[in-house]
Amino acid sequence: MSAAESAPERELTDDEKHLARLGYSQELSRSWSSFSNFAISFSIISILAGCLTTYGAGIANGGPVSISWSWPIISVFILIIGFTMSELVSAMPTSGGIYYWASKLGGPAAGFFTGWLNLIGLVAVTASVAYGCATFFELTFLAWGWADEFSLNVVFVIFLVILTFITVVNIFSSHLLAVINNVSVWWHVAGAAFLVGVLIIVPDQHLSVSQVFTDKFNGSGWADGSTSSLVYFLAIIPFGFILTQYTITGFDASVHLSEETQGAANSAAKGIWQSIFYSAVGGYILLLAVTFAIPQVDGVPDYASIPAGGVAYVFDTALGSTWGGLLLFISSCAQLFCATACLTSTSRMMFAFSRDRAVPGSRFWSKVNAQRTPANAVIFAAVLGAIITLPALKSVNGIPTAFYAVTSVSVIGLYFSFAIPIYLRWRAGDSFEVGTWNNGSKYKWMNLVAVIEIVVVGIMLMLPTSPFGAPWRDEFDWAAVNYAPLMVLGVLLVLALWWTLSARKWFTGPVRTIDQAVVDAFKD
Repeated sequence: MSAAESAPERELTDDEKHLARLGYSQELSRSWSSFSNFAISFSIISILAGCLTTYGAGIANGGPVSISWSWPIISVFILIIGFTMSELVSAMPTSGGIYYWASKLGGPAAGFFTGWLNLIGLVAVTASVAYGCATFFELTFLAWGWADEFSLNVVFVIFLVILTFITVVNIFSSHLLAVINNVSVWWHVAGAAFLVGVLIIVPDQHLSVSQVFTDKFNGSGWADGSTSSLVYFLAIIPFGFILTQYTITGFDASVHLSEETQGAANSAAKGIWQSIFYSAVGGYILLLAVTFAIPQVDGVPDYASIPAGGVAYVFDTALGSTWGGLLLFISSCAQLFCATACLTSTSRMMFAFSRDRAVPGSRFWSKVNAQRTPANAVIFAAVLGAIITLPALKSVNGIPTAFYAVTSVSVIGLYFSFAIPIYLRWRAGDSFEVGTWNNGSKYKWMNLVAVIEIVVVGIMLMLPTSPFGAPWRDEFDWAAVNYAPLMVLGVLLVLALWWTLSARKWFTGPVRTIDQAVVDAFKD
């Protein structure tokens, strides 16, 4: 007997009634608490991952001011984005909610493009976190003397091992994943506190407050290293926004896990904005601690060594190999938690999008196993993540430009997918039926600010961050190309052709998996 036929035989919970009104039967196990929902977004944001893996990009593009000023400013804008999404998930708490909202507010075409941008962004963020995790484990082994030299080939092998491990973990029960994410929160809190304490106590010297909040540096290669030209302020510093925008992303996990969360209309809404807020505060403290500990050579801060060496150079030089290795190990484990959570979120989006028949082979990807987890979607996301990260086998001047390109793809895909339903909700105005958690009349300015921030930062992240990646320069090298715009624009072109020639004829938006009679029977 189907779920739709058996549903009236028992009293549905409020969550199941809400999901039924949205058109879906309860297929996934609703075993996640409010804290677990917050925990997965907090784990994916992971200040011990994003803050440290892209620290070199922040210093290279602006220097300390790119850390001390850009982080809190961009964090406020991202919190506004979070508030707008909290309102949407409270009204429509469903897995794959990002594209579901777009479909309901803007029609099938809006849902189709939103869903694919979100799915691509999630696959890319999973790949980038797993690769960053592999890099940090390799750096840990180097610091402890377990490896002789840094090797991109070895990093890629570790990356594949990590993908395999998190795939196996994700195929087990949803409840196990909830427990893992709960543990992850405390690992991040205790780990970050430990890192900050060590960075304050152990180094023999620190930068001054003035240096941390006023020093500028341009290690991008653009404008001949100038820190006073318009290029520095209008392009170089914005290139450094990737540090904040990449770190504080993936909070849509609270949306994708809403069908497995109790009291989802409130829990998922709070999970989004609270994970952003606490990560922004904790991340800022961590970044300041790292920046104060930047090594000095002959009394001058050695900013130039950071773009290639990253935070590992700061740890090793300021703390020594033993302490440095320990901090790298703590961060590596945190990134493993983060990668696990990323794959969970990606698989739920894949499951939901396939449930609505938007993905080729949708019947296969929307299947759940005996543990009620979408195992096929998990495997698909991991394999695709490995494929798009293949360019990371090459580096330019020791800098893994392909890694930063993958991070850019993840940021652009995810945030652009957020922008579409945020704009459509603004366009709907007061006709939008809000949930129990909402922004009131403040949506009128909050949603516009959110969309503008996403568009501006997205454009900046598609520009060549190095002269070596600019086709019009003599020093052009394909290995240094920021392939984020090529991938994003290429995907948009493919999607446009696919939609025009085929998808518009069969994709009609969310597909009901529950009989209308059941919906009517359990209406409040």
